[in-house]
Amino acid sequence: MVHELPQSVLFCCDHNSARSPMAEGIMKKFYGTDTYVQSAGVKSDLDIDGFSIAACREIGVELERHRTRSFDEMSEWGDDLSSFDLVVALSPASQRRALELTRVFHLDVVYWPIMDPTGLGDTREAKLEAYRQSRDQIIAHLKERWGEPREAV
Repeated sequence: MVHELPQSVLFCCDHNSARSPMAEGIMKKFYGTDTYVQSAGVKSDLDIDGFSIAACREIGVELERHRTRSFDEMSEWGDDLSSFDLVVALSPASQRRALELTRVFHLDVVYWPIMDPTGLGDTREAKLEAYRQSRDQIIAHLKERWGEPREAV
């Protein structure tokens, strides 16, 4: 069932370096600027993953300028989780953290089981293929929830 686009959505994963930045960038490209889209991680101890950048560049999504941030940093910087309409967790750890942080808010938290591509593959091409699979899983979930993209990819 296709849902109406929310006013704001937060994607989250473990480090905000691979899956959640890909989801943020792809959603912005697919559905435009009518929805405020951000991403965060349980931790922000890594930089944006180069393979995420490469996999998204293949479909015209730019991630080079993404700066990782954690839930704690969001709070420190004044981003209130209660201001989001929807939190989409892409890993079990981020789902647990999102549910913990939002238990006092009337806020939907959904879980999309997206494969963690980090550490998979022995060659550059095999690693990139793992990131493509995660990217394509994200795309499938986006289309299932909000329909076909407004912008052709």
